[in-house]
Amino acid sequence: MPEKKISLPAKLINGGVAGLVGVTCVFPIDLAKTRLQNQQGLRVYNGMVDCLIKTVRSEGYFGMYRGAAVNLTLVTPEKAIKLAANDVFRQKLSRDGKLPLWGEILAGCGAGTCQVVVTTPMEMLKIQLQDAGRLAAQRSVSTTAPASSASASLASTHTTVRRSATAITLDLLRTQGLRGLYRGTGATLLRDVPFSMIYFPLFAKLNAVGRNDNPQERAPFMQSFMAGCVAGSVAAVAVTPLDVIKTRIQTLQKGEGEDSYRGIIDCTRRILSREGASAFLKGATCRALVIAPLFGIAQGVYFLGVGEWVIGLFG
Repeated sequence: MPEKKISLPAKLINGGVAGLVGVTCVFPIDLAKTRLQNQQGLRVYNGMVDCLIKTVRSEGYFGMYRGAAVNLTLVTPEKAIKLAANDVFRQKLSRDGKLPLWGEILAGCGAGTCQVVVTTPMEMLKIQLQDAGRLAAQRSVSTTAPASSASASLASTHTTVRRSATAITLDLLRTQGLRGLYRGTGATLLRDVPFSMIYFPLFAKLNAVGRNDNPQERAPFMQSFMAGCVAGSVAAVAVTPLDVIKTRIQTLQKGEGEDSYRGIIDCTRRILSREGASAFLKGATCRALVIAPLFGIAQGVYFLGVGEWVIGLFG
């Protein structure tokens, strides 16, 4: 069956729906990733599973979704921009229905650059909300219990004052202006542009496997889904060091003994000198587990044509 042209509005709807469904499914793992990447010195969590168990124990089930409202609000335009921009760039760069590898990489670069407009403030707010529980647990451990019994002291973290995304936004705008919401833009670009340059060409290659004789034929649903998962996990792990740097720079509140950074180079140097090269891979497993289904779902939504169905329903 020939590959049909998808309108820009349908692309935006597909990207938005994919983002909403994907974030809802994988947000707890993303929360664990943020807390593990920010963990320096005093260790509160010993891996992803331990982090999730302690989060539920001390903050309740919905503690795993702290910051999800920000993501669910902004992930629709973020994923819509990313997926739609890549498709538009691919169409513009194609010649006679064919796109060379350099064109695929350039299209991914354009998509990653476009999405940063929404991604940076979304990540800024999400990180502050996700990391609040870790900071509270660390303070509780350092003041009431030895580090070896960290799990026993987490119960008191539910009393911590929880700032809302609105309060954080207003505070940043009041003290730093719009620039405050875009703190870490350089690091976000440094992560998202290479990610897209790896993900989109790799997905296209995997999605085309077995269809060399007729590249315009649509791939089966499971092939598109698995291609999205594999390409997403490979790209996610590849840029994890850049994600660690971005997370550290965008975290406003630091725990006891934790560094503040003056930029990408300063952050890289301090992490390397104080924690070693392995620190740049903190949260790599979590990140792969987040991104793989997120982009698998995204490609599945595109395959099913949700956007076209919605437009047809109201058109």
